[in-house]
Amino acid sequence: MIPQLDIDIRPGVGLGQFELGMSLWTALDLLRRDSHLFPEVDVKYDPDSATTPVILHLRPHLDLLFSGQQQRLHTICLKRLRDPHPPVTLNYRGKLLSAPQDVLQRVGVSKAFGPTYPGEDLMYPGVWFSFKEDGQPEQSKSSPSHPEDKTQEVKRVIVSQKTENNEPEDVLSEVRESEAMLGELQEAAIKVHEGVDLYFYGAEGPICVRIGVTTAQDLTLDLGPPLRVHYREDDRMTIHQSRRQEDTDISTGYFYNYFQHGIDFLMSGTAHTVKKMILHTNIPGTALFQRYKRCPWAIQGQPEDDEDDTPPRKWFYERFEDISHFLSPGETPPTMRLDRTMEEDGLTLPSPATRLLGFDGAVLEVTDSALVAAVTLF
Repeated sequence: MIPQLDIDIRPGVGLGQFELGMSLWTALDLLRRDSHLFPEVDVKYDPDSATTPVILHLRPHLDLLFSGQQQRLHTICLKRLRDPHPPVTLNYRGKLLSAPQDVLQRVGVSKAFGPTYPGEDLMYPGVWFSFKEDGQPEQSKSSPSHPEDKTQEVKRVIVSQKTENNEPEDVLSEVRESEAMLGELQEAAIKVHEGVDLYFYGAEGPICVRIGVTTAQDLTLDLGPPLRVHYREDDRMTIHQSRRQEDTDISTGYFYNYFQHGIDFLMSGTAHTVKKMILHTNIPGTALFQRYKRCPWAIQGQPEDDEDDTPPRKWFYERFEDISHFLSPGETPPTMRLDRTMEEDGLTLPSPATRLLGFDGAVLEVTDSALVAAVTLF
């Protein structure tokens, strides 16, 4: 049986199963589950930028654009409505707009959505209908002058967030807070030697996780159960510790993996408190890309005085050199090389190796492009 895409338009909100504001991690996870509907997915990005916009091409019908910093769904483009592989049915408020046997035309859009401003395309708040093929050059924005224009066939349907003046969204802008973000991690404020403050969309205050204090039970109560509990002996990070600091219970330690927040917590096997935490940037092209959702972390410096409520910060998207100087001005941290492809059979990457650079209370994993792929706190 040939699968069929049954898609509903929600102007300013989403298209089908895709919601504006949903994370790249969530979207790719959904595509894995619905691989029978989307068997061919191409991921496009700039490998030299931590804030590169990411485009998912779900051939032949959908293009999904994700914002550069937050990796949130910014724009959805539906195209090739008459391509039968697979066939597409398009609905709006429970009424059929387009089907393999029903071509969507200008007159059909006007009947369903009502009048709008004149122009080559039909633009409404949160959705616009284009009569040009993808890649076709722009033409005059004047109103159609021939009666047969009402039979123009819709070539593309674009859904984005609503704007005040009904102008198209800047494709490089960030997604404004939406319902799809509620309950998800908005910011992780790192305090070296202490822990991290986690701020969530829709929540009043942060969840504070402290090294040596927060217990496994605290994490479960505050963040819910982890998606995975992983027992593994791995003492490679002890290169950054003195002999007297070496862990005595590393063989009994275990990880709480919160992939949906982009964070791992290493728990003590004896005290069951947080010993280390790893915050992942989810940079496209790295070995751990898409295993974790992007954690929007920022390393927080010391406030100037007791009244300073905006201490200096260095964000995940800044270059390693700037973050390194922020953590340890004028010093060269110890370094070791890590190739994660050695742990993953069949995984090949153009630049598989990263550097682990140790600071007092933190380790940065850095790519060849000087991007910080992860921060470890201990």
